[in-house]
Amino acid sequence: MDRRRSATIALILGAVAIAAGIAISYAIHWFPASASSQAKNTDRLYHVLVIASVPIFVLVTGVILYCIWQFRMRPGEEGKDGPPIHGNTRLEVFWTALPTALLLGLVGYSFVVLHENEKKPAREIQVGVTAQQFTWTYQYPSSVTGGAPLNSYQLYVPQGESVEFNLRSKDVIHAFWVPAFRIQEDVVPGITTHWRATPDRIGTYPVVCNLLCGVGHSLMRSEVHVVPESKFKEWLASQKGASGATASAPGASG
Repeated sequence: MDRRRSATIALILGAVAIAAGIAISYAIHWFPASASSQAKNTDRLYHVLVIASVPIFVLVTGVILYCIWQFRMRPGEEGKDGPPIHGNTRLEVFWTALPTALLLGLVGYSFVVLHENEKKPAREIQVGVTAQQFTWTYQYPSSVTGGAPLNSYQLYVPQGESVEFNLRSKDVIHAFWVPAFRIQEDVVPGITTHWRATPDRIGTYPVVCNLLCGVGHSLMRSEVHVVPESKFKEWLASQKGASGATASAPGASG
């Protein structure tokens, strides 16, 4: 088989592999349900990265396999050296400039997504999150409850309203992670970190500590309940009798 024909076959196989890789990335549901506007932005970024990465992977792998196929050592050539070649300046500039431009483009788009996810809206509620081996507790200030502050083991947030979580730890480093929101933030002793999400899908989603924080790390689980604003107000009203204490003990439905 002549070199031109073999190169054509390699190009066709590479195009098929690229199309299949991108299609698979969309066909398989890799992530849990998306439940925040930030999650949609993050998922879009993931697909952009896949679309950019699959052709590069196929190109590099294809060139390696093609060279192995066409330029492999034949029997009787074990003692021969390869033919002497000189570098191609244009080619070296091209394969340096193109990846640089691609990388800067992806970094720029990632920055845009991060900036969009962290943008503070005109209206936002504050919720405190306290991590402690091995549980989460949540604090609703007077600006949210309309009365006395509320401490709760249950996390309720209104659908469609931005929430800024103010994260604190009483002991070691934890990580506050809601997979459905696609955002994670470390919770560091002595520092208040912040985490913003706009829940947009009603449901109950897991809250996970994503850093090894001790022997009970695997038990440090909670849930976030995304409810309509009317239900959120009803829940706050139902907790007023426990204001100043910790309401909704673990396992309670709230």
